[in-house]
Amino acid sequence: MRPYAILADATCDLPEELQKRYDIRVIPGHLRLPDGSEVLSWPRWDLFTREEFYADLKKRPNEYSTSPANVEEFAQALEKCAAEGLDALVLTISSGISGAFNFLQLAARQTQEKHPEMKIRCVDSLRFGPGHGLMTVRASELRAEGLDLDAAADWLEENKNRYHQAGWLDDLSFVASKGRLTHPKAFFGTLAGVKPIGEFDYNGLTTVIGKVKGAKAAYAALLEYMAQTIEDPSSQTVYIAQSSRLPQAEAYREMILERFRPKEVLICDVHPLCGVNIGPGLMAAYYVGKPISADLSEERAIIEKVSGQG
Repeated sequence: MRPYAILADATCDLPEELQKRYDIRVIPGHLRLPDGSEVLSWPRWDLFTREEFYADLKKRPNEYSTSPANVEEFAQALEKCAAEGLDALVLTISSGISGAFNFLQLAARQTQEKHPEMKIRCVDSLRFGPGHGLMTVRASELRAEGLDLDAAADWLEENKNRYHQAGWLDDLSFVASKGRLTHPKAFFGTLAGVKPIGEFDYNGLTTVIGKVKGAKAAYAALLEYMAQTIEDPSSQTVYIAQSSRLPQAEAYREMILERFRPKEVLICDVHPLCGVNIGPGLMAAYYVGKPISADLSEERAIIEKVSGQG
């Protein structure tokens, strides 16, 4: 079996410690700042602190923008693998919200034309942020278990629909305006005390599957939702993403540890490449569970029941 590298675009939101732990190569994306300049961006706070970024984003939401790595940049990352005698398994943010996967496929074809001995598998995660990151970590675990490139990529393709999101976003205006949310009109805007509960859908977007009044009730509903959708929690690591909601994420972490006893619960920042399109106010857990239904009817029914609305 030829050795292979595992790569992901920077929207995986995996901090450097996890990149090193799992030997994952992250390909930066592009962040355009309010002054018109553009910088390469990846999961690091080297331009500003998380507090500075989200405070300014809240004031100037339309003056930041992002774009993925381009074809040339994906090709450069693949060329480095080829030079090291490595095949490559590459995961990107959902094609439903970004052109990254298409750019990667073009770069992969160009690289394989130059290096016909090299095998490259491209996986559209249909996820973003820690959902994408969790899949990338699983790819590394599969590699460590001895699965070859094709077997690992096939596993991800067959199981990507089992990666869940269970959390809320205080203000939907960012994701709706950026096209990251399905059916936004029914839930648009910020309602005092109401927590819209989101889940991944088949198109690689987030759909609001219910809403709960108050944080205490929302935590309770999310834990029950997880209980009915998670599988084998003791064997997995749960990620919690937060964008300017660290105290809430820390409280959620303790609840998940007490209820499900997973191997680990890690709190991850939402860095600018995703944060520009999500905004402040995300607090969500990411985990592996039962396959998500095609129309999210099963997931909506669970939320309705556990929140007392059904």
